Amino acid sequence: MRVKFLRDVVGVTISRGQLSKLIQKASAAFEQAYQELLEQLPSETTLNVDETGHKENKKRFWTWCFRADAYTLFKIADTRGSRVLIDVLGEDFAGVIGCDYFSAYRKYMKDFDVLVQFCITHLIRELKYLAGLSDKATADYGQKLLDAMRDMFSIFHKAEELTEKAFAEAMDESRKTFLDLALSEVPESRPAQNLANRFRKHGDAYFRFITTPGVKPTNNLAEQAIRFVVIDRYITQGTRSEKGRTWCERIWTVLATCASQGKSAFDFIYQSIQAHFSDQPLPSLLGP
Repeated sequence: MRVKFLRDVVGVTISRGQLSKLIQKASAAFEQAYQELLEQLPSETTLNVDETGHKENKKRFWTWCFRADAYTLFKIADTRGSRVLIDVLGEDFAGVIGCDYFSAYRKYMKDFDVLVQFCITHLIRELKYLAGLSDKATADYGQKLLDAMRDMFSIFHKAEELTEKAFAEAMDESRKTFLDLALSEVPESRPAQNLANRFRKHGDAYFRFITTPGVKPTNNLAEQAIRFVVIDRYITQGTRSEKGRTWCERIWTVLATCASQGKSAFDFIYQSIQAHFSDQPLPSLLGP
C-alpha cells in the first residue's frame, strides 16, 4: 500500500525493501522523543487509556492508547491484559486512570490500589439498554437511574453558576442519590442484579470526577485519540514485524501529540530526521 502510494501519488519509484530500510532509519529518529514520553507516563496525575485490535500477519496484537493532558502515546502489545498497564505505568502509579469497565483495568485497580474513573458514557449506554428491555421492573429500574444521571449532569453543567462549595455539595448529594437508587429495590433480573453488584464493588470509581480535579467523567479523550489508528489498521491491514510495530508506535505518537499540542507534525518529523542524520540534539515532544 505504501509503495503504491509513493508511486502513484508522490511519483517516487521504490521497492518494498528500500521502503522498509527507509522507515527503519526514520523510526530511529523518533526513538528518544518516544522514550521520553514513555518515561513520563507513570508520573502523570490523570490519564485516559483505551485499546483496540492490531493485526500482524495472522497474529492478534493490541494497540494501547495513553492520553495525557499534553501528549498521546501508543503501545502495541501481544496482550489485552493488565500486564501492559504494569509494564507502562508500574505498580506504584499514583494518578487516576480514565477508562471503560474492561477487566484489565479492574484487575490493575484491584492488584495495586490504583484510582480509576470508569466512563460515564459507557454507563449511560448500559442504562439505556436496561430501560429498553421488555421486563417492566428492569426497564423501570434502568429509567430511574437514567433520570438520576440526567439530574446529576444538569448540576454538572451549571458549575459556573454556583459557588465552589455549593457545586461540590450538590454534586455529592446527587452521587449519593444515584447510588441509593442503584442499590435499593433492585429487580431480580440478571442484568439489573449485575449492575447493582457492580455499584456495590466499584460505585465510587464512577464518580471520581466529582472529587478529583482534572478527572473527566468520560473516556472520550482516549477514544478520540485512537480513532485514526483504527482507520490506519483498515487501510494498511496492520504490520508484518516487530520493526513495523515500533514504527507505528512512534509515528502514531508523533502525529497524535503534535495534533494535541498544535504543532506541525511535518516540521517535527523533518527536524527529527535532520537532527538524527547530522548527529544534532533531537527535538522533544515534552514541553512547548
